[in-house]
Amino acid sequence: MSPRHPVPGPATLLVIAKEPVPGRVKTRLTPPYTPREAAALAEAALADTLRTVVEAPARRRVLVLDGSPGSWLPAGFDVVRQETGGLDERIAAAFDHCDRGPALLVGMDTPQLTVGLLADIGGDGHDAWFGPAEDGGFWALGFADPGRAAALVRGVPMSTDHTGATQRRRLVEAGLGVSDLPVLRDVDTAADAAAVAACCPPGSRFATTVRSLADGER
Repeated sequence: MSPRHPVPGPATLLVIAKEPVPGRVKTRLTPPYTPREAAALAEAALADTLRTVVEAPARRRVLVLDGSPGSWLPAGFDVVRQETGGLDERIAAAFDHCDRGPALLVGMDTPQLTVGLLADIGGDGHDAWFGPAEDGGFWALGFADPGRAAALVRGVPMSTDHTGATQRRRLVEAGLGVSDLPVLRDVDTAADAAAVAACCPPGSRFATTVRSLADGER
């Protein structure tokens, strides 16, 4: 593989996601939600995330997907298969789909994401970007040189209350200048869903879905 060199300018934006199939996504939402309702919330969160990424400046937009695309996928994305293995392996492998220049990866659990949070990625002179999550994880991770992702992500324990701290420490210990993005709340539980819906941008499909389920429109 030829060496990669950081190139300033808009970043490649990657979304790592799972097809919103009942029983396979957002299982911590059940109960109180049914598996079908949890999948509807997951689809809404994913659709909002993809819409935001479409509206943000980007060199390229990539959906790293476990499953098959559905009607929720807007135009403008390259779809690639998510690799198998632990989450650290899958995140690291996602960056292999970037050729040159900065790249930022986000998940499907933060539908409150805005274009403003993504607008300056790649052009601010940093070596890495890190978006911490309230639960101790992270919602965004980026590199000016995506070729460094494999060594700096693989082996980080995922889904713990210190995942984010461990990941950020790795970036710093590697000598990277890190830009810290705002803390966001992931949607994992029903309480998360309600709190995130309350701070979603106008027109959010996720907020609309949360409200309709609360009103009994099931």
